[in-house]
Amino acid sequence: MSDKPSTSKESAGPSLPKQFKTDSSKPAPAPKPSSLTILVNPKQKGNPLLKFMKNLPWAYSQIVPDYVMGPRVCTLFLSLRYHQLNPDYIHDRLKLLGNAYQLRVLLVQIDIPDPNHQLKNLTRICILADLTLMLAWSAEDAARIIETYKSYENKPPDMIMERPDSDPHQRIMNALTTIRSVNKTDAMILMRTFGSFEALLKATPTAICLCPGFGAQKAQRLYNVLHEPFLYSAPSKDTPGTSKDTPGTSKDTPGTSRDTPGTSKDTPGTSKDTPGPSTS
Repeated sequence: MSDKPSTSKESAGPSLPKQFKTDSSKPAPAPKPSSLTILVNPKQKGNPLLKFMKNLPWAYSQIVPDYVMGPRVCTLFLSLRYHQLNPDYIHDRLKLLGNAYQLRVLLVQIDIPDPNHQLKNLTRICILADLTLMLAWSAEDAARIIETYKSYENKPPDMIMERPDSDPHQRIMNALTTIRSVNKTDAMILMRTFGSFEALLKATPTAICLCPGFGAQKAQRLYNVLHEPFLYSAPSKDTPGTSKDTPGTSKDTPGTSRDTPGTSKDTPGTSKDTPGPSTS
């Protein structure tokens, strides 16, 4: 028998298929962020607000702004304490950003006791640079603002618009509660008592006063609001009887003028210079 070491392939043990033989020195490529991912600038590492962004996924990316919530929406984050120490920081960031993105948000975290002076300065910058100023009083508030912008990225504008109530009864209730001192309970009592808005319009202050919760003053106020004209027309200054230049009231009309004969100081018989008894 030979003492040479075996070089057979069987002695080396089972070999892996070729498709599983990969180079471990090359890292696997990172997955591309989806459309629901918030892109974060690597400079924001260590920002406490990242700990509170739990509702939507986020990933670091080489971007110019601090956060990108969509192709047209971006955010620059600024701490007022940092702004006090580095007032030129926001100007340098805006120069790099240029005119990119349609909606540009300046998210300011208020972390100083008296922020009024700093906010006035930042408001002026936002007006000149076409920025939307958003204020946050904590890192959690700042994270919610960023996630909200991302959530409403593709939503239509009417998502945040007030929807008028289609129920006529509810619309009447809403109209009555706009009157001062009339709450929802009062509106319900009025509609139950009179049955319709037309009957309420025909009711007298005495009849309204009989409803629970309505005194004489409150009933009279409601009656006045329901019966006052929708359009207020002020009396014209040119109408007869109100103008200062109408006949009978003008200072220049005959009979009242100081320059008319018989009343003037310069007329004969009353002037100091007319012939008469001389004192000399």
